[in-house]
Amino acid sequence: MKSRLVLLACCLTLLSSCGQGDKGTGKTPEFAVIEAKTTTANLTNSYPATIKGKQDVEIRPMVSGFITKLHVDEGATVRKGQVLFSIDPVQYQAAVNSAKAAVETAKAAVNTQELTVNNKRELNKKNIISDYDLQMAENQLAQTKAQLAQANAQLVNAKNNLSYTSVTSPSDGVVGSIPYRVGSLVSPSVASPLTTVADISEMYAYFSMTERQLLSQIREGGSIKEILEKMPDVQLQLIDGTMYADSGRVETISGVIDQATGSVTMRALFPNKHNVLRSGSTGNVVFPNLMENVIMIPQSATTEIQDKKFVFVLQPDNTLKNTEIKVFKLNDGKYYYVTDGLKAGEKIVIEGVQNLKDGQSITPITPAEKEAEYQKALKDQKEGNIQTAFQ
Repeated sequence: MKSRLVLLACCLTLLSSCGQGDKGTGKTPEFAVIEAKTTTANLTNSYPATIKGKQDVEIRPMVSGFITKLHVDEGATVRKGQVLFSIDPVQYQAAVNSAKAAVETAKAAVNTQELTVNNKRELNKKNIISDYDLQMAENQLAQTKAQLAQANAQLVNAKNNLSYTSVTSPSDGVVGSIPYRVGSLVSPSVASPLTTVADISEMYAYFSMTERQLLSQIREGGSIKEILEKMPDVQLQLIDGTMYADSGRVETISGVIDQATGSVTMRALFPNKHNVLRSGSTGNVVFPNLMENVIMIPQSATTEIQDKKFVFVLQPDNTLKNTEIKVFKLNDGKYYYVTDGLKAGEKIVIEGVQNLKDGQSITPITPAEKEAEYQKALKDQKEGNIQTAFQ
């Protein structure tokens, strides 16, 4: 119990000595100061994003019928033209056969009428029949040819309908959910598509940015094309917090700012060589913010009054001047990046600033000296504890 009391007393003595000095002797307190230096900061802005395939195609049937076979499963990777579903083709094959027969009948009618017309032309030349009879025969030939063309069109339509019984993928991509199974009756008017094929060779990340944030990104004027070219490459932070390997580019900026939210919709394109990204997932689009020749100071060196930040700048006579500074809106949680109010080479106090006052005199020491004093105090405390234990 006695050793614990001694330890507590030593700790209190140590804390009171750090930065406060010996008030009884009038000694000015010691505080660690650092010299403000310029550096290069790489900060980031992130915006929530929805990820979608470059092309999400709804697969819908062109003809009605029962599904007889599923050729793929959900999540399968398919190629353009690959068969996805088979619809019962019986009635459509019968329609093709009927259309073929109609074509043959029409061809025979045309051949017969051509013979008739040729015969009437010879008779007309000999004045055996009138021009009227010849014209009627030629008109009949034209009619049979039109019927042949109509039969050919019906055959083409029947063949198309038959081909539609094999539902194919219009593009390369990944198959989505499949709500219909073998035996389901489908038609062009069904509410839900048979499935969705998402082209995920490249992915779009849709995100919104406020008007103020947009202005900070484009800073300089120019056309939309010029603005997009000036924008830096962006990164994609996945839902698990990891960064996607490939960088992307902002491709489009909406020309209209949403008056309700004050934001503008933007779209970034990311490659997806290894199919890591999936349509419908979420993440964050991350903009780099490179700042050169900026002064970086610890956040512990600042005080805040009415949303304004201040630091204590050491004067040549070792007195302090409470100085307002302006900092960049982005920070890493440990440091502020000063944009105004502080110059390189000036020295600021980095500890105990809550207890300092404007015009106060201090004895400046370096952080290394402060750490050495702290370690010495800990060593003395430990040695005192050991001596106490042997008493």
